[in-house]
Amino acid sequence: MIASYQKRVLVVDDDKDIRELMHLILEMEGYAVTELDNGHGVLEAIQVLRPDVVLLDVMLGDMDGRDICKHLKNDPGMQDIPIIIVSASHGLHTMNEKQCGANDYLAKPFDVNELINHVRRFAA
Repeated sequence: MIASYQKRVLVVDDDKDIRELMHLILEMEGYAVTELDNGHGVLEAIQVLRPDVVLLDVMLGDMDGRDICKHLKNDPGMQDIPIIIVSASHGLHTMNEKQCGANDYLAKPFDVNELINHVRRFAA
């Protein structure tokens, strides 16, 4: 019997409730989910976990998720990992999220099906 590969998702958000909600939803969909509550360990976590998708909040306390996204997209070893920027900022801010090189944008508050569809599209 061939073992199936469980897709991995890294959720980076300083809001515990949002992280736990995303974790629960994605785990119920069959994903292996790892959470980080700040941006400081993102690079190391990606190198170790090699996630299939990263959900990255913009406002991470003392760090900006867009800066992390730019760094990841400029790193040849990580640039192919899909990043979905998650933000409560709407409108003009959406342009800034796209300029960081993110593959997609998910607005907070998000619909459960929208979250699942975004992740599914990039984890395929």
